Amino acid sequence: MDQALTWLIELEVADAEQHELFEAWLDADPANRDAFTEARAVWHSQPVLDAAKMLSAPEKSGVPARSRKTWLPVATAALVLLGVFLFSDLPLRVRADHLTVAGERQHLALTNGSKVLLNTQSALSSAPGNGVLLARLLQGEAFFDVPDSKSMPLEVQAGPARMHGAGTAFAVRYLDGVAQIQVQRGDVRVQAMRGDADVNLVAGDSLRVGPEGFGLPEKADQRKSLAWVQGRLIVENCPLAEVLTELRRYYPGWIINTNRSLDRVTVTGNYRLDSPLDIVRSLAHITSAHLHELPALVILN
Repeated sequence: MDQALTWLIELEVADAEQHELFEAWLDADPANRDAFTEARAVWHSQPVLDAAKMLSAPEKSGVPARSRKTWLPVATAALVLLGVFLFSDLPLRVRADHLTVAGERQHLALTNGSKVLLNTQSALSSAPGNGVLLARLLQGEAFFDVPDSKSMPLEVQAGPARMHGAGTAFAVRYLDGVAQIQVQRGDVRVQAMRGDADVNLVAGDSLRVGPEGFGLPEKADQRKSLAWVQGRLIVENCPLAEVLTELRRYYPGWIINTNRSLDRVTVTGNYRLDSPLDIVRSLAHITSAHLHELPALVILN
């Protein structure tokens, strides 16, 4: 749905190349087409059109008429859509004990003494079960600091993978059906939820587990990959498209790039994640992009 809403905004100013990319996205998965149909119905609904018309009146804004005509209806629709779909993940909210919204982080203490840092747009539940404390990462990203004690062991589940460890610290990222596990210290045993795949990870190891199975353990640069634990985003020669994809998880609205040539521009920086809009401003400056800041919507072009 997030992708569908993004396409709705981008199509307002899309060129031929973007239309081709949009058609490819539609054809990639029937769920994409269903989400776009649902989002478009809201986008063209009367409440959105009425709100855009009202807020684009000259006396309501000091924005020049030409700019207001081009962007304000889009921004207004984005703001309304943000409210409409805020609770579209209701089943997830019912299952979770802890939730974070865009840009929020939570520090949690579990009953067995484990500490958890829940990152932006994440959902976690925990409950005793079969001699372990079971923590389910339903969505997003979490950092687990597990004590080396004889208290109730911790089992972490995230989509296709389950993890066990004591006296360890590790991060789990679960998005789009893929779990990414990274160990900061100690050892972590990772098992497949289905099948008998099993691997032991040590400090510095990173492992991807997806619907197709286990990847190969790799050594990760913890300074960059775990920078979010310290509230930072560190990138080195990273394509702008990848940086914006990560920033969208922290910004409570939409960040849209209407110039595809910017996607391939590589950037380097060390940023504070508590102000994603300042990061976008900095990226616009170093890439010489124009930036339009509107309610719930930031547009690079």
